[in-house]
This record gives sequence, C-alpha cells and structure tokens, in this order.
Amino acid sequence: MKRLFRKLHLWLSVPFGIVITLICFSGAMLVFEKEITQLTRHSLYYVDEVHGKPLAIDVLVANASKSLPADVDIRGVTIYPDPKRTYQLSLSRPQKATLAIDQYTGEVKGMVQRTPFFSAMFKLHRWLLGSRPEDGGIFWGKVIVGTSTLLFVIVLVTGVVIWWPRRIKVLKNSLKIKFSSGLHCMWHGLHVAGGVYVVLLLLVMALTGLTWSFDWYRTAFYGAFGVEMQQHGGRGGGGNKGSRHGERQTDMVQYAQWQTVYEQLAASNHNCVSITVADGTATVANNRYGNTRGSDSYVFDKHTGKIVQFKAYDQLPRTGKVRGWVYSLHTGMFGGIATRVLWFLASLLGATLPLTGYYLWIRRLICKPLKR
Repeated sequence: MKRLFRKLHLWLSVPFGIVITLICFSGAMLVFEKEITQLTRHSLYYVDEVHGKPLAIDVLVANASKSLPADVDIRGVTIYPDPKRTYQLSLSRPQKATLAIDQYTGEVKGMVQRTPFFSAMFKLHRWLLGSRPEDGGIFWGKVIVGTSTLLFVIVLVTGVVIWWPRRIKVLKNSLKIKFSSGLHCMWHGLHVAGGVYVVLLLLVMALTGLTWSFDWYRTAFYGAFGVEMQQHGGRGGGGNKGSRHGERQTDMVQYAQWQTVYEQLAASNHNCVSITVADGTATVANNRYGNTRGSDSYVFDKHTGKIVQFKAYDQLPRTGKVRGWVYSLHTGMFGGIATRVLWFLASLLGATLPLTGYYLWIRRLICKPLKR
C-alpha cells in the first residue's frame, strides 16, 4: 500500500511542484501585507497631526467629492478608534476603491490600494499572474492554481502515510532535522520532518483556499456547514455615468446623518475594530470569536439618523459567519499575531517542500545508475 502512495506522492508532485512553491511563497508574502503597507505608506493611513475634534462627515465628503470624477460617488465611510488613523471613504467605482482623507483638515491623502509588489503577490497566489479572459473563456491561471492546490492536498496526505513509522524510536528520529550531518541529511530532514510539522496548517490553508477556485468545491464545502451558496449575477454597475451633480446635492442631506449614526455607535462600541456607515446601513467590526470579518449590523433612517434595526453578530445568517471564518482560517488571522506568524512560517516551509523533494528525487535518479 505504501508503494502506491509513494508513487502518487511523487508523480503528483513532479509536474505541479513549482506551482505549489509559488502559491505557498506568495501566500507567505501576503500574511503581513497590512502592516507592511501601513508602514511603507504611513502618510496615507495616518494623519500628520491630531487637531482637536474631527470635521463632520458631510464636510469631509464635500471636500473629497471635489477631487472625484462626476460619475463617482462616495458610498460609505470607515472610521477607526485610533484618532491618528485617516478616515476611509469607499467609492462607487472602480470596484472596492477607497479614498483616504485627513479627518482634521479635510485633506485628501490619496487612494488606498495594493502596492505593486503585493498586487503581484496576490495575482500570483490566486491566478499565477493571469487575468480573467474578457470573452468569458477558461481562466487558465485560476484553474491551474486550483488544480495544483487540490493535488497538494493529496500529496500532503500521501506524504503522511509514507512517513508514518511503526515504532516510537523511529518516530523520534524521523522528526529531527540534522543540520550538522551533511547537505543530504539536512534536505531530507527539511522535507520529511519539516513537512510533518506543518502538514496540518498546510491542509487548512489548502482546503479553505479551494473555496475560491472551484464553484463545485465551494458549494460542497459550505454545504457541509449547512450554508447554501447563491449564484451571483452580473456585477453591480457604477450607476448612471452621466452628470451626478444633482444627485450629490440630494445625497449631502443623507451624509449629514452619517455623523449622527457614527456618534451613536461610537458611544456604545468602545472596543470595536472599526465602524462603517453607508447609505442607510452601518456595521461595527468587532473581530469576535476569532472571525476577523465578524460584525454587528444596523439599519437607520436616512433622513433622521435614527437606528431602526440592529442585528448582533450572533443573529446574523450562518453564511456570513462561515465565510468570515473560512477567510480567517485561510489567512491565519483568527488568533492574532501568534497564528499569523505560524501561518507565515508554515507557508514558507511549504514553499520549500517541492524544492527539497525535487532534490531528493533527482539525487536518487543519479545514484541508482552509479550503484549498478
């Protein structure tokens, strides 16, 4: 039986090993993207100086609107407890566009977006730097990443079966990485013992990551948790592309109520991660139970700012909870900095497994004829 698993382990690893290395390496690079981006682009995420009380949200929206094209609207604002963090204004287009603004001076700091390095790492991790075909054809980068990840699961499981020792003494020796016993022993230890140390974490990453690769897998995966996935229709448009000047004047009355809603929520949510206010709705991100996308939701009257409906995280549909947990597990964010460091190290070690495997395989191919 082990001979069969050994062949599966080898012949699934050889053609897809490089792709697996790229996926794991790029995933490791993305673990601390937020912290590194905020450090390298500090002026975009933090104000130069705290000047007393922030300007009202409608005033900030009015200032930001002057720098935007006529067909782009401000759809929401995200505010953080840290008084030094800039306000984040979400835009109607392009998709997921966000503008940073100094809440004390009204100065527009710029667009919040991925740096070129992290953008490349994200595209490499998800699509091997490919892009979705405009004609609706096969998205080969996404297919290759998904297929490689699925086979990686099989490779990890077969690797454990191959490694599994029969005696405790052998078990102890097989978990050692000997750095002082020669290059071959070191590479062998990194591949075998290193793989055993991180196999569970890599399986979690792979099994959750597949939900972004295949529709059939996503449906089955969430179905196992009692969540029914809905098919998404076309992408939401950016609204009328003509002049929006009249609409903006009408919206300004609603923006004035955003400040009222924010003050109500801030007064009762002192330990939240952030507060987002949009057109008639608001969310308070709280990172409860390790779900980094967990939040309480509110509905308010657009004209008076009065909150008319509240749903705590516990009352939200299971869909949002499970999807948030899947994201948190995949990225290692559920346990704070400790789990993220573990996920980072496991991803880096995962990236070396195909490389050390290639070394051991090629060395065996070379040594066989010499022994004969």
